[in-house]
Amino acid sequence: MFHRIRRRFKGPSEVERQLAELVARHQQTPPWIGAPTVAPQSDEPTAAAPDFLPPELRVPSHDQVEGKMMPWKQPLVVDGEMAACAECGAYRDWLILSTRDQIWLRCRAGHQQRETRLDTAWYNRNSGPAYATHATFEDCLRHLGH
Repeated sequence: MFHRIRRRFKGPSEVERQLAELVARHQQTPPWIGAPTVAPQSDEPTAAAPDFLPPELRVPSHDQVEGKMMPWKQPLVVDGEMAACAECGAYRDWLILSTRDQIWLRCRAGHQQRETRLDTAWYNRNSGPAYATHATFEDCLRHLGH
């Protein structure tokens, strides 16, 4: 059975011949063909590249934003329970705030409570794109009608 598996050497196969031909061609190409071009280095500072986005479309980075908030009109169900305000009992029309890796719920009456069952990943999955930025918390509340 061993003699069936072992192949007798009869010379290079077609694939081996093609590979040898490619290696030979590669060794014949001049060294400057295909070599990356290097820009000359100078001591003068280069001008900064222009920003990709115009100023009216730029948004602050994550480290420049204190927090984010979004409206949540319908009842909020977390782990099978409906979230309700601990002070007034409201269960819909929330503002959901995400700040410092914490999620806070704010009812229409202005009561705030931390929601430990939600995290920033949940907020990012359920929030839409940011369409406005505000300098203060109160400005954002006014913008969202609270």
